[in-house]
Parts: sequence; structure tokens; C-alpha cells
Amino acid sequence: MVVFIIEDDHEIVETTSLILHIRWPECIILHEASGKQGLSFFENNAPDLVFLDLGLNDISGFDVLRQIRTFSNVPVIIITVRGDKADVVKGLELGADDYIVKPFEHMELLARAQAVTRRTSNEYEQNPVTIGELKFGPSLSMLNYHGKKITLTNTEGLVLYHLMRNAGNVVSCLKLAEFIWGDDYPGADNSIRVYIRRLRNKLEVDPAHPRLIMTKVGVGYYIKKPE
Repeated sequence: MVVFIIEDDHEIVETTSLILHIRWPECIILHEASGKQGLSFFENNAPDLVFLDLGLNDISGFDVLRQIRTFSNVPVIIITVRGDKADVVKGLELGADDYIVKPFEHMELLARAQAVTRRTSNEYEQNPVTIGELKFGPSLSMLNYHGKKITLTNTEGLVLYHLMRNAGNVVSCLKLAEFIWGDDYPGADNSIRVYIRRLRNKLEVDPAHPRLIMTKVGVGYYIKKPE
């Protein structure tokens, strides 16, 4: 497993590296301190997980994330001191798989890292799911819808897969959070709302008036079973 850290705070890099080696002692951890160098890294490398700081010394971490998402669906976790709701929403809207505010608890970072890299391929292979024109394949990051291939991020794929697996039934935000991250956490509802909005933008003809991914106000979300 290769973990790539784009962070200009050496102390954060050392702390993050130590925490990850506790869980994955064999993992390779690589690091760049600037956004431009971080993007250049991707020219010849394909990491399994990226930790990205927003307050880089050359370009905005948001710009780095935006560019990464033009060519890669690698899981990206933002680590930043910027905890404003607007920044969290913007990061998730741009395709981040999670958002951690400094200072963070060591076990929190480890749990989030485990969640976004959690292998779902075995479950998918054993329980493939097709709902009407929706079909995953060959992985949870690639969806076929009306014959069109749609690329999803890791977390978008998990959200949609769980809704499809429970088609016709409302899935609560709590259950979605437990499936995606392994546990519920403060602010999970807002994060899930962002992922639902991203999925609607990719799948719905009119995202403002969804006909595929529906909301049960105050409860959760569901996908209608085809008639």
C-alpha cells in the first residue's frame, strides 16, 4: 500500500506516518510539501491513499484536489485547520472522501483511513447489484447507467451501492455512515448530504427534482425499485 502525503507541516507528516505504520507496517509513505510537486508526483505514480493539506505554501489544496479529480479517483482525505462548514462542504463537493480538522485524535485518523480504503470488492463480487439501468462494473468506482459509463469516487460508490442493495427501502443517515465509515460521527449527516448531491448531479436529468435517488425527509434516502 502506497500513501502519499501533500503537507508542508513536517510535524503533521511525521505524526501521520507513525499512525499509519501502526495499522499498515508494510505501507510505503511518500511526501511532498507543495501542491505543484504533489501534482507532479502523479505523473508516474498511483498511490492507494492521499492525505492533502489545504493550506499549502504555493497553491490552494482545493486547486490540488480539483486537478487530481480530473484524472484519478484515488481516495483523498483532507487534513486541515480549516473547520468551517463551508470549507468542509467545498472539499467534499470537489471529490474528497473525508475531511479531518487539526488537531485530530490518532485513532480518529486511523479509523478514517481504514474506512476510505476499506475493500468492498469481495462483497461486490459475491453480491453484485443491478437496479434497472444502474449496474456497477467492473468496480464500485465505475457505474453503467443507460449504457453510459459514469466514474464515481470511492465514497460515492459506497453510498450508491448501499442504496442499491436496499432498493425500495429508506436507508437512514446513521446506517449510511456506519456502512461508509464504520461508525457515525458528528457532521456525518452533512457529509452524506453532499455525496447525495454529487450523485444526483451525475445521474439525475434534473438534480433539483430527483426521480432516482429520493429523500425521506428527516429519515434518509432511498432508490425506487423499477416497476
